[in-house]
Amino acid sequence: MAVVTVLVLTGAGVAGVLILRRVRPNLYWMLVGGPVARVRVGWSYGSVMDACGLAVPPSRARIAVAKALRREMPANRPPKLLRLRTTRTGLVARIRLQAGQDAFDVASAADRLRHSWHLHQVTVKELRSGILELTMTGYDVLARVRVPARAKRSALRVPVAMREDGTLHYRDFRKVPHCLTVGATESGKSVYQRGLVKELASQPVALVGIDCKGVELAPLARRFTAMADNPDTAADLLDALVTEMTDRFQVIRAAQRVSADTPDAEITSDIWGLPEAIRPVPIVVVVDEVAELLLISSAAQKKRRERIITSLIRLGQLARAAGIYLEICGQRFGSELGDGVTALRAQLTGRVCHRVNDEASAKMAFGDISPEALSSVLAIVPDQPGVAVAADTSGGWSRIRTPNTTLRDAVSVCTEHAGLTPLVPALANFRPHLAPLAPGATVTKPVPATA
Repeated sequence: MAVVTVLVLTGAGVAGVLILRRVRPNLYWMLVGGPVARVRVGWSYGSVMDACGLAVPPSRARIAVAKALRREMPANRPPKLLRLRTTRTGLVARIRLQAGQDAFDVASAADRLRHSWHLHQVTVKELRSGILELTMTGYDVLARVRVPARAKRSALRVPVAMREDGTLHYRDFRKVPHCLTVGATESGKSVYQRGLVKELASQPVALVGIDCKGVELAPLARRFTAMADNPDTAADLLDALVTEMTDRFQVIRAAQRVSADTPDAEITSDIWGLPEAIRPVPIVVVVDEVAELLLISSAAQKKRRERIITSLIRLGQLARAAGIYLEICGQRFGSELGDGVTALRAQLTGRVCHRVNDEASAKMAFGDISPEALSSVLAIVPDQPGVAVAADTSGGWSRIRTPNTTLRDAVSVCTEHAGLTPLVPALANFRPHLAPLAPGATVTKPVPATA
């Protein structure tokens, strides 16, 4: 009877662990998978490094000493393991390279290390000369993506996705002022855009939307300072943004007053160096489906397209200092959209590419900044909506996945924070006309933007 009880309890425990691994992989990793993997990596570190070709022969001095003393020849030396710690998604190891090794050697062996240690992913990052950090994930963190409540948010820096190494991917407009997001239908591009607007809704920022389809951004209009739903209105709106940018430059110039006795901290060339009392509110321009904005069907529409692309190029080149940022989305972004598109693309520092229908579309996003990311983009399958590759002009890239943000969630957040919508006088003619809120819904009064 006791044996049967032990077997039943053992079976129940094993079943509980397997269920925990499937339902709550992060909790399973912290309780079971992480400690086991840490022991496995620490125990087999030297032999695995040697088997993966990451060990170097002993020095001549050690060989000479072994020969003089007639001892066994010393073994090959792997990179020195400085530290190994467990995280909520995997392990992080810090290693020091041996003489003659470089970071490329370890990065090339990352896939072999992953198989040897039975981990899901191994990425290599160089911290400084000779010191590398191996970030190892124990499970597929992109299978179920949730942005932790403790995610650090700051002005114009919001979490939008999870990276495959378990860290959060932030959209930081101060560091990457303009971004291009590309993706085919049902790839998750609209969800990424919706999540970005949801995160920005609670911040003191003016949102400007250009949605020629009229269905993606229109439900979120209560939090938008200005919106255009057709190319003609969009052309006028972009002209108004250029005028607003020029006026902001005049504010910056008037506040500089540079002289010999002006402190360095008071000299500025953008709005962020201005005193808070006169600092204009930052503006984020979200363009949904840029092809609908730029494609023309007759020669009469050519002048309108030239106005639009000229305004976008000017904003891309100059608007960062004025606190105006571009977020441009579309299925394709190539020269077939007309003259000037390539010049505009060169101004878009950030790139996010979801699943695309052909290799040419991926090259439009990454061909000029990170060709290594192309194979990762083309490997995204249709049953993984929200998976994308994020990169910037530095050449670095990573796989990310956006959490599923429903339209209802985004609408609720935008309605809740409708009172934070700044009033920008230059964009007053483009403010969305909305029906009154339902009884019981309360929002604060709109916040006037600093002139």
